[in-house]
This record gives sequence, C-alpha cells and structure tokens, in this order.
Amino acid sequence: MSDKERSPSPEFSPLGFGEDLAPLPEYKAAGTTAVDFSGLLGEPLKLHEDLKSGCGGQLWPAGMVLAKHMLRYHRDTLQHARILELGAGGGVVGLTVARGCASLDHPLYLTDMVEMESLMQHNISLNGLDDRVRARVLNWGEPLSQEVLDFKPDVILAADCVYFEPAFPLLMQTLHDLLALVPAATVFFCFKKRRRADMQFLKAARKAFAVAEIEDEDRPVFGREGLFLYAFTKK
Repeated sequence: MSDKERSPSPEFSPLGFGEDLAPLPEYKAAGTTAVDFSGLLGEPLKLHEDLKSGCGGQLWPAGMVLAKHMLRYHRDTLQHARILELGAGGGVVGLTVARGCASLDHPLYLTDMVEMESLMQHNISLNGLDDRVRARVLNWGEPLSQEVLDFKPDVILAADCVYFEPAFPLLMQTLHDLLALVPAATVFFCFKKRRRADMQFLKAARKAFAVAEIEDEDRPVFGREGLFLYAFTKK
C-alpha cells in the first residue's frame, strides 16, 4: 500500500494551529503502515506504530517531510556519510535513508530514549535492515556515549523533536555536542510549529548555529501546515 492509498496521515491533515497551543493529530491504534513516498522508494518501507511507550511511536508530519526530502535530494550523496538520527521514534527518517540509498559505507544509527529502543529495533528487523541500521539509546543533554564519539556522525537527522518545551535545552546541548564533535557535520532539522515556544527554540538555534532554510519543491505544501525544514551547521 502506498502512502497515497493509506488512511490520511498527520502531514496532510487540515489541522490549524493557534499561537500558543495546537491540537496534536489524533492518536492511532497500534498497527503497521507502509509508505513509498510517492514512488521514491521502489519497495515500500514498513513502520509499526505503537504508542504504548510514548508519542514517538507513531508517524508524525515532520518525519514524513524530512524522509521524503532526503530521498529526493540526498540519496545519491550519502554513501560515505556517518548518519545518526535523533529522537527517531519508530525510525521513519533513518530507515527511509537506509532503504533508499543503494550503498552506505557505515552503519546508520537510530537513537531515542530507552522506551523507544524496542520499537526502533522491531522496525529495523521488519524491513530486513539489521545489517545496515543500529538502534541505540541517546538521552538528550547527557554526554555522548563512547560509541557515538567513536562513530563521529557527520549527518544528523532530527524530525519532530520540537514538541516538549522542557526538553529544548537538552536537545540544544546534544546538537551542540554533536557539532563540536564533528565541526563539518550538518543537521537536517524539520519541525511543525504548534506553539509560540517552538519558534523560541528556532531563535535559540539561530544564536547557537548557522541556520539555513532548505529548498524543497514541496515547501509550498508543507509550509501551509506549519512545517519548517532547516540545515544547522557550526558557526
């Protein structure tokens, strides 16, 4: 089943949002969704969605936007990249990259809280990507693990990580640590504006990093849904 054929997903829901608080998309029952990003993936990616361990267990709008962007614009340039996804949830962005790139020289890391680890691993195995993708716990704000320090990621994927204001300083610390580890790294960052505070996160990011909005042919579409796509690099 393609992404066009499945039931309406959050990124195309006609959800409005106010200045202070926006309703989140309705939670889905646990199940498996197949997506091919309008044919950009020859073989659809299967994602099990399950909210029992937290809201990261379902597909969210920015993850779909960033995954499609990486397929459309970067799939042929990532062979030598060391890729790590932050706040991966079920892993849609990282798994899409792993499936869509013909060859990767290095394993791709999906990271999130321990509650998401089993779901990440389940989706890795569901798509037969155990030899290309690793699921690891990475708590924002904590020192990077030795494994990440040794890996030295130079492409960081982060989608729908801006949703819980108390975690903003922790996310900023981890982004700072990753860009300090590899100064030439790029963070591909996509989020949906739901609250005024979300733009305060972006304001803080502009002070800490070089922030550039990324061109995408779908930007007029996802921009109407309050979705933003940026590249963060070290100043």
